[in-house]
Amino acid sequence: MEGIGTSAVGNYNDRSAYAHSFGALKDKTRYVDGWTGIDYRSELKDRMSIGMKALGSTAGGAGTAGYALVPIYVDPRVVDTTRKFTPLVELIPRVTNQGLTADYNIITAKGGGYTAAEDAATPETNDTYDRASTAIKFLYAVGRTTGPMQSAMPSYILEGFQPSGSGLGGNPFSPSGVPNAKQLEVIMKARSLRELEENLIVNGDASTDATQFSGIVKLQSTTNVVDLNGAALSWDDIETAVRYAFDDGGRPKIAVCSSAVLQDIRKIVIDTFRYNPSDLNGNLPFGVSASLVLQTMVGPVPVIPSMYLSNTSGAKQIYFLDTDYIEMRVLQDMTYEDLAKTNDSQKFMLKIYECLIMRNTAFNSFIDDIA
Repeated sequence: MEGIGTSAVGNYNDRSAYAHSFGALKDKTRYVDGWTGIDYRSELKDRMSIGMKALGSTAGGAGTAGYALVPIYVDPRVVDTTRKFTPLVELIPRVTNQGLTADYNIITAKGGGYTAAEDAATPETNDTYDRASTAIKFLYAVGRTTGPMQSAMPSYILEGFQPSGSGLGGNPFSPSGVPNAKQLEVIMKARSLRELEENLIVNGDASTDATQFSGIVKLQSTTNVVDLNGAALSWDDIETAVRYAFDDGGRPKIAVCSSAVLQDIRKIVIDTFRYNPSDLNGNLPFGVSASLVLQTMVGPVPVIPSMYLSNTSGAKQIYFLDTDYIEMRVLQDMTYEDLAKTNDSQKFMLKIYECLIMRNTAFNSFIDDIA
């Protein structure tokens, strides 16, 4: 092609953008003209490609997130970093209940049998009965999803959402698919309601908040307590606490403690009885795995850690519970209900009507104020 070369001609400059595109062509040179048959593009192609800047990840400038030409690929798995294990929601029997109170009768004293002489008078003896009544309380979780969010949000997978079992012996959570924003909001509110239940089962106190039902800590109060007053836990303390429940007619089925107390007990069992850590596994009577089973005077007692009991030294606790006499009395289990639509959104609520009852706290026992 006439005129194309590498020598300096006219305004050609090796450092200019013009030179990168057109080489030694003079300025104003017609390089494409269909009327006359001129087309120098094939000859200029190599020079143009050399001069073209590489397309990098930052090309196009910054976008809303990242760079304009590179889309954001979000992992479809969503992890709830605030999740709590809810073993007691799963393990405490749930019993239907009619009416706004859970009412039951207890025998507080028996007149008893007696001995007498031959043909003596035989007066009757009287037993003492009492009626216990616990008010049903109302638990709610309310959510709302806007129309644009419902249209725009893709499907996700909630990792570790649906709980099962005690929280020990493998992964107690399974993933749950959420195909849209509404479903995501519903199942997250369901999870928050389960966590509220678990917290109330342990720490609920109707005397300080009338909307709550009282939980294990409040109901057990000071009955059958081994108070360590800040001392370290020993195996003798465990045996004593279980004996207190046994002597009052109880047969504890599970123990509930903080994770720090579970750690203390594992050390005691390993050091005292020369167990290997691998020997401490067992199963609850209803098939839920537990990491530690105490062999006590009432038989095997699985120990379940609760994320709602304190790990603070001097305030740690372990409760030995006869679950045959502990119930969740349920007027209405978890129910979904749409709420009024007043704008471009869908509002709903989840609700549970229930309370916890312990028919006789003397069938249980606990160790308090562990170092």
